[in-house]
Amino acid sequence: MVAERPYVVVHVAVSLDGATGGFEPDVGRFYELANAFDEDVTLVGADTILTQEEALADAPRPGPTDGAPLLAVVDSRGRVSAWEALRDCGHWSDVVALRAAETPEGAATAPRELATEGERVDLGVALAALGREGAHTVRVDSGGALNGALLGRRLVDEVSLLVHPVIAGNGSAAWHGPHPPRPATLEPIASERLDAGGLVWLRYRIAGDR
Repeated sequence: MVAERPYVVVHVAVSLDGATGGFEPDVGRFYELANAFDEDVTLVGADTILTQEEALADAPRPGPTDGAPLLAVVDSRGRVSAWEALRDCGHWSDVVALRAAETPEGAATAPRELATEGERVDLGVALAALGREGAHTVRVDSGGALNGALLGRRLVDEVSLLVHPVIAGNGSAAWHGPHPPRPATLEPIASERLDAGGLVWLRYRIAGDR
C-alpha cells in the first residue's frame, strides 16, 4: 500500500448483471452523479480514449479549463495520439500520459508524461506521484481492465455503481474486467433510488485497504 496516494473512486454505469455494455446507459445522469466526487484527477485507460479519438478529431477545442480535473491516461503501450485534442476539448485542466519505462519508442508526445519502471505502468507509483502533486481524489472513468487492475492491487477505496434496470446477458464485459476481483469487505456508504427510469445508485467503501 502506498500511503500518500489519493482517495480512488471507481464510478461505473452497470446492468443488473454487472455488465458495462449491451445496454444504453443514462450518460447524463452518470456524469451528474460523478460531480459529487469533486475529483482532482480523472483516471482513464487507453482503450477508453481510443474509442473516442475519431470523435475528438472534429470536436470543438475551447482549450483547457481552469479548475477542472487533470486527465491522466494509462498508456503503457503508447497507443494514444490525440493528446492536444484531449487537452483542448474543454473538459480538463490538463492531460498527463502515464507511461512505463518500456513504453515503445515513437509514442506520440503528450503535454505531460509520468513514467514508472517496468513493462506496464505501476499504478500504485503513478497514483502516489499524483498525490504528491496535490491530488486528493481520483475518479476512475474507464472499462473493466483498468478497474480490475486497480482492484487487484488494492488501490480502490470506493466503488460507485449506477445500476440500470436491464440484464445485458452473455458476452458483455463485467465492470471489474474478465477476472473475478480479489475478496474484499464492502461498507455501504449510500444507496439511492433515482427518479429516472428505475436507476439505483449504490456506493460502497472497501474496508481495510488504507
